Amino acid sequence: MPHNEILDGQRPSDLAQRRTPPLRTIQWPTDRQRFANRIEAGQALSAAVAKRLLPPMPERPLVLGLPRGGVVVASEIALALDADLDVVVARKVGLPWRPCWKVGAIADEGPAVFDHGALAGANAQTSSMATEVRKERQEVRRQRARYRGERPVPRIADRTVVLADDGLTPSVVARAAVRAIRAQSPATIVYAAPVCAAESADWLSTEADQIIHLESPRELHALGLWYRDATPVSDQDVTAILALTWGAATTTSEG
Repeated sequence: MPHNEILDGQRPSDLAQRRTPPLRTIQWPTDRQRFANRIEAGQALSAAVAKRLLPPMPERPLVLGLPRGGVVVASEIALALDADLDVVVARKVGLPWRPCWKVGAIADEGPAVFDHGALAGANAQTSSMATEVRKERQEVRRQRARYRGERPVPRIADRTVVLADDGLTPSVVARAAVRAIRAQSPATIVYAAPVCAAESADWLSTEADQIIHLESPRELHALGLWYRDATPVSDQDVTAILALTWGAATTTSEG
């Protein structure tokens, strides 16, 4: 069809509307919806988690934080629930020829999880990602050793596990973490975050037994917008939180 030919019954303005994607409305959080910081968010979230967990539980629940910001939230939940605290380390996986283009994720010793839409957009196959997966798994082990030192990994089988983060954005990181936990046969997996993108919460609900959140915007463009103080959490911060929690637990158990 010639470039200036108009389809039957359509005006030029109709064609322009077809070719121009609609503008997307950004849902900015109100000041009331924003959390002061991750500590306040974790305290508020812990109350919601406590209401949803089904007693009696055969033993203390286990709260796993996703570093880095998720560990701050997780520590508040563990304190409120009198639960054990630990971490699950996850890493995004990039394309071999373009590492900044993330198309998947791994967590601890769990399976690699890929965003197949992102792979298709990059004209890539999962079979071409093996080298990048191995590289990121080595980094997961290094980072986990940095956080935990010689402390043994917690037992997950038959326990209630709460996986906590400071926000659920559109990515496969949370899915990789849930699958890594699921492989160890917990009694139940609860994913908890102060703010969860609505669509992301929907697809994660097929992986976790419960999703608990305080805010669920239709789109989550920048997690930092939901915190008045979104100061980045460092590896040193994570190590300090864990050491303080584990030290307190040891002191209590020793009497």
